[in-house]
Amino acid sequence: MADQRNMQDDPQQPELLRVCRIGRAQGMKGEVTVQVFTDEPEWRFEPGSVLYSKDGGTEYVVESSRTFKKRWIIKLEGCDDRNASEALNGTELYGEADDPDDMLEADEWYPKDLIGLEARMDAENGLGIEAGRVVGTVVDVIDSPAQSLLKIRLADPVQVGTAKDGTPVMEKTTLVPFVDELVPEIDLEEGYLTLDPPGGLIPGL
Repeated sequence: MADQRNMQDDPQQPELLRVCRIGRAQGMKGEVTVQVFTDEPEWRFEPGSVLYSKDGGTEYVVESSRTFKKRWIIKLEGCDDRNASEALNGTELYGEADDPDDMLEADEWYPKDLIGLEARMDAENGLGIEAGRVVGTVVDVIDSPAQSLLKIRLADPVQVGTAKDGTPVMEKTTLVPFVDELVPEIDLEEGYLTLDPPGGLIPGL
């Protein structure tokens, strides 16, 4: 099941991303349920796939996997009975990050890659605002059941009301659904993305 090795001594150690947390034992033959944190469970849990402990020091090999009622159930090599599977309860497993160049070619990004990007108006935005106008900076990527949202700190906070003491109430951030229609271009090398929002979505536009 596990191969002890020290990846931290390897200067070429790959970046590890959290894939799942092991839950309860499933049956008597070593299977476990998992809470999934990846968008690619079919690939991550493919038989023969290698997963790691958080520090990369322990290696786990997927022997088999299946789904039941929208829940993933996996079996790791060497985990062959209920005692072994129960001992893994709560263990978080990590996988190697995809190659950055391959991801760029496929128009895919990790949330951390988007944080810090400057948000600019797209050249062909439907509001007729000048191309390249800086809206703000991406400060977070929020995952919701429906879709991911970009949290953008506005370059120019907008007053949206007045408090009882007369001080202005300012809107300093906004949320933009992370979909192609609203975020048509992402340039990681240049450090920006473009927006094509409908009217009313972003305060001040």
